[in-house]
Amino acid sequence: MDTTTNPDTLNKRVALGVSGGIAAYKAAEVLRGLQRAGCTVRVAMSQRACEFVQPLTFRALSGSHVIVDDYAPDNPDPIAHITFSQTVDLFIIAPATANIIAKFANGVADDFLTSTYLASTAPVLIAPAMNTTMWLHPATQRNIQKLREDGVHVIEPDAGEMACGTIGPGRLSEPERIVTAALGILTGMGQKRVQDLTGEHLLITTGATREPIDPVRFISNRSSGRMGFALAEAARDRGATVTAVAGITTSDSPPGIRLVRATSAAEMHAAVNREIGNATVFIAAAAVADYRPAHPAAKKIKKSEPSLNLSLERTQDILAEVASARTNGLLIVGFAAETNDVVANASSKLKSKNLDAVVANDVSRNDIGFDSDMNAVTIISRETPEPVELPKMSKLETAHRILDEIVRLRQPKTR
Repeated sequence: MDTTTNPDTLNKRVALGVSGGIAAYKAAEVLRGLQRAGCTVRVAMSQRACEFVQPLTFRALSGSHVIVDDYAPDNPDPIAHITFSQTVDLFIIAPATANIIAKFANGVADDFLTSTYLASTAPVLIAPAMNTTMWLHPATQRNIQKLREDGVHVIEPDAGEMACGTIGPGRLSEPERIVTAALGILTGMGQKRVQDLTGEHLLITTGATREPIDPVRFISNRSSGRMGFALAEAARDRGATVTAVAGITTSDSPPGIRLVRATSAAEMHAAVNREIGNATVFIAAAAVADYRPAHPAAKKIKKSEPSLNLSLERTQDILAEVASARTNGLLIVGFAAETNDVVANASSKLKSKNLDAVVANDVSRNDIGFDSDMNAVTIISRETPEPVELPKMSKLETAHRILDEIVRLRQPKTR
């Protein structure tokens, strides 16, 4: 696991709760990742978790007593659910089962983990893991929404094959992603973001579009929407009003923003046209299809021919249209997802579409971009002679660095 040590996380204290699922063994990797980042980690387990991984494993890794039952004779702290939860900087539950999520959401405190949650004064991060049907059940989704409303951070489960053989969303997110999310919370603690976007209304597009071939098939791409939603979250925290026009996404939108859904390029084009009049900043982070089938079939195309030829036509260039019709000092930032000549191609886009800035990212890399919480981008501005190359960092921190550039671009107009 490539988790870079950050001085801001040194001496941070993390409580790691492990509930009873097959993914419990991955909690050991989360623990080690946090330790490599400079955190001190204490572990608590549910009774059922002990059936998958023994407490001795976590005791050996953490160097501390692992709490399962605070009434157990060997527990050195008789009020552990209080001291355990109120002397840490972050409380993580990984994996978080449907059962523990339901208890948290409804205030049940019938074991050490649930009592600790109610007593916690620290931020809480949960990483759900369960069967796909359980994850998608309305009850689980209601409980997740309730926890979000209560301020709990949720890192969505991944899609894939589960131990039960089911394929779909529900698999515990990779330990590296959990650690990255935890460090993002920890490094932001005690640092109130400057409200330097107060009065701005950001319109952000994010996610992928789908262009139908027939009622079953479509043309799309790998965009998850994470970068656009990170921009929305960062802008919200800096005082902006935020509207996100989202296509198909595999990540959740942050609370506190207005969300407009659009599936196709045409729908996104129409949504942007409706919303742009209220915006002061437009950020085009969506991966909009450049082409769509010219004549989508009304019925499913049968596999009767040895080949299929599709006639494609261009979709509307949303970014170019917004830039050409801009009024009232609208700032416009585009994204350029490239696989070669990244900076050169992005610079060309900046000039040809008359943008204020463009964010270039190399989508040929496996460690950043699509399906990752990390990014490494280059920001090219019309007012900066040299591109600003950012190192690999979380998408949320990348978002703040992009917003720093927007604030800088805005300054000459507010003097």
